[in-house]
Amino acid sequence: MPELPDITVYVDALNARIAGEPLIAMRWRSAFVLRTVTPEPGAFEGRRVRRVSRLAKRIVIEFERELCCAIHLMISGRLQWRAAGAAIPARNGLAAWDFETGSLLLTEASKKKRAAVHLLEGPAALAALDRGGLDPLAIDLERFRARLEGENHTLKRALTDQRLLAGIGNAYSDEILFAARLSPFKRTRDMSDAEWERLYRSCQATLKTWTARLRERAGPRFPRKVTAFHPDMAVHGRYRQPCPVCRAPVQRIVYAENETNYCARCQTGGRLLADRALSRLLKASWPKTVDELE
Repeated sequence: MPELPDITVYVDALNARIAGEPLIAMRWRSAFVLRTVTPEPGAFEGRRVRRVSRLAKRIVIEFERELCCAIHLMISGRLQWRAAGAAIPARNGLAAWDFETGSLLLTEASKKKRAAVHLLEGPAALAALDRGGLDPLAIDLERFRARLEGENHTLKRALTDQRLLAGIGNAYSDEILFAARLSPFKRTRDMSDAEWERLYRSCQATLKTWTARLRERAGPRFPRKVTAFHPDMAVHGRYRQPCPVCRAPVQRIVYAENETNYCARCQTGGRLLADRALSRLLKASWPKTVDELE
């Protein structure tokens, strides 16, 4: 799922292409992607884009007269920029927004169509989509700690809970926790002052570094390879590959459609965290430390 750095780069690219431009038309290939009834799409035609912004993991296209279009890409949704009037792809296309400068296409690779578009009117309608998470790059250490410490969650859950922090998901939470040298299962109420500062600094540095890196990769082009798995990530998506610090194999915990990636030596003192499915299957044979794997 695209997260804060990916969404920020999308927002940059869209502002450069459509800010100040009037919308010619919206086109739909999938009626399911549109989750609202009013205002109707026709109300947006001819309205100029005031700006494009980010609301947590949503991309918000703001138009004149307090109209806005909020796009949530979910796991497999992606945006493409094509020549004006370009056809919506038959296989995975969902919708298109046409401008004189080009057409913005929304696609979704998964068979489970989860991407969503909300057409809204007025600040209150947009605010209703806000789950309340704070922007992690706009808060100081004190607010960061107070927000995450308010509920006794694991660090992995706390970082990815959109009611607490806005925009961090599965991928960048793994990278943040690795940089902080903290276990994803450590509880927020068991953290020391030094650990809170380390987590905050790692969160700031990881998000800023990846935003800058993705901006540099995109350059003036519209972002293309938006993915949760980058080969130069430290642990996310690198199961069984060597940790860039200690060379121990990166470990993974899979649950539902999510996963947690971590280095046992760097983050958990060498202890392997129990994967519920595998540990139940292997029982006594389940290794307890990373050294038992070698």
